Amino acid sequence: MKKVLLAIVALAFAVNASAFQQITHKRIAKDAVAYMEANPSTTNFAKLKAAVNAAGYTVDQFAEVIGQGAYDVDDFRDTYLCGAVTGDCVYAPVFNAGASIVQYTSYWHFQNHTRGGDVHGNDLGGYNYDLLTVWGDIDNLAATWLYGDHLDDGRGGMTGWCFWWSCNEDSEYNTYGITERNYRQGSYSNKGMYDDFEEIPFQPIDNLANYWYNQFLARPTAQTLGFTLHSTDLLQPHHVWTTSALNHAGWEGWVADYYDSLNLNDFAAVTQALNSFSPLNPSSNDIRPLLTQGGAVAYSNGGIVLSSTDHGDRTQVARVVIPHAIAMVVHVLNHAAERMTVAGLQ
Repeated sequence: MKKVLLAIVALAFAVNASAFQQITHKRIAKDAVAYMEANPSTTNFAKLKAAVNAAGYTVDQFAEVIGQGAYDVDDFRDTYLCGAVTGDCVYAPVFNAGASIVQYTSYWHFQNHTRGGDVHGNDLGGYNYDLLTVWGDIDNLAATWLYGDHLDDGRGGMTGWCFWWSCNEDSEYNTYGITERNYRQGSYSNKGMYDDFEEIPFQPIDNLANYWYNQFLARPTAQTLGFTLHSTDLLQPHHVWTTSALNHAGWEGWVADYYDSLNLNDFAAVTQALNSFSPLNPSSNDIRPLLTQGGAVAYSNGGIVLSSTDHGDRTQVARVVIPHAIAMVVHVLNHAAERMTVAGLQ
């Protein structure tokens, strides 16, 4: 029994699929607004400020709200996996006891640059344990613990191995019919894709961000814009090489620890990073081309942090990916400012 409990506790701490720590997501979003304020002649800050003020916010208040939105995405309770044997549907490891560490919603936060398209028709897929190119102990532990578990589909009929006690599942949320549908974003899915965790092709994070951005465009709010900005996960190398292991948690903690002391948000570096992106088409509602560019930066520049914990190696990578994350957000905010000017911010 003791070994079983230790394994359960280890899993709760190990299935840490979040990328940058939540506070880092918030800092990146706030620093993007600060950069725009410091560079009004080269950004859409004037339009952003006009819309923000018209909605009753100060610029600082707006930055706080979108930063909190970027922070909050890791806490979404929108993804339940149902036990193949128990029939119990939970949103976090160990019957929700691991919720303070990670929730299953994090599996939507990847874009795999090591492979091509996925079964949904996306040009780059998301997390899929069966097709990982790099992986480690945490990936293996999660796939073992969740073996045969499926996505909660409400009353849609998906079940586990259907022992006498498991056919009547305690569905908590129609994840397939709500979350997966939202994140499908023009791609194709069927329930059979989600019947065994170890083979589930989760939708990529750019689809998540595109969904929330279009919610923002339909009804502009600072919160939904903030949810969009969690897409800075694409600048975290583990999320484009695609693994929950290989120094994942150690790297995210290191970035948070050294964010200020290494001046990772250096505005001169952000200016240089801005010029490396192709700006969004002003008339398009699809921000995924920009986000994929961000993922390509992390993939081509950040692979060393999967194998090295050396301070110098991490510093070299961080001084590329953090300014690019801030720059990517600036590009999104430049695009959003045009829409807020027309539709107003609520």
